Amino acid sequence: MSYYRYGAHVNANGIRQHYLRYGKKDTAQPVLLLIPGITSPAITWGFVAEGLAEHFDTYVLDARGRGLSSTGPELLYDADTCADDIVEFAKALDFKDFVVLGHSMGARFITRALARGLTGVSNAVLVDPPVSGPSRRAYPSKLPWYVDSIKQSQEGMSAEDMLSFCPTWTEEQRQLRAEWLHTCYSPAIVKAFNDFHDDDFHKDLPGISVPVVLMVAGKGGVIQSEDEEEIASLIPELSIHHVMDAGHMIPWDDFDGFFAALTESNII
Repeated sequence: MSYYRYGAHVNANGIRQHYLRYGKKDTAQPVLLLIPGITSPAITWGFVAEGLAEHFDTYVLDARGRGLSSTGPELLYDADTCADDIVEFAKALDFKDFVVLGHSMGARFITRALARGLTGVSNAVLVDPPVSGPSRRAYPSKLPWYVDSIKQSQEGMSAEDMLSFCPTWTEEQRQLRAEWLHTCYSPAIVKAFNDFHDDDFHKDLPGISVPVVLMVAGKGGVIQSEDEEEIASLIPELSIHHVMDAGHMIPWDDFDGFFAALTESNII
């Protein structure tokens, strides 16, 4: 049985924002807003949203420049603007007492959104956010991995073609990525990647006043023990949970481990 309900658009922060909704139709559930990573349209997180929908009325957002949300050269793609998208999206749908969960870039956008006035949040879950920034070590992934795969997807790409980029993923996951990757606007991706290094993620952490779960990929190499210590010193209410058998794309590598971390942290 699928918990998929519908896809829709809302005008918020001056753009068209597309989202997918998953949940139990005849049961009141708390809201969870999911912000995917740098080249992950909302639909690629559908298999995760199906699991979350056991517990939450789940909304998965296409960040601007990705999926079916507004895109193109006339838009800005900096972290402040993308964070404001989240703030205004939540206002437009009148979310209250909701959980916000972000992966990688999405986690950084959530952190900035909380610093820029996102209200009504009960808990925030930051899934393996890049901790790179000015005068810090580089994010371990390299930009060509993103732009080369996007370029190939624009020309036409199969699940087999995607193997060289995502060798550990299932055929179904690679097929879905091959189908939707072309919707990722390269300048938006380049801006987000550069902001991983140019934008100070850590400056927003002391201002977070809601309980935060930091989910760390054991095999990802993005967050190291010294990073955990620093983040713990900056966020008043922080719990850290490891998914030891997963790389950066945690639910792709260890679906059960991802949900176990949410259970251990009392999110579900």
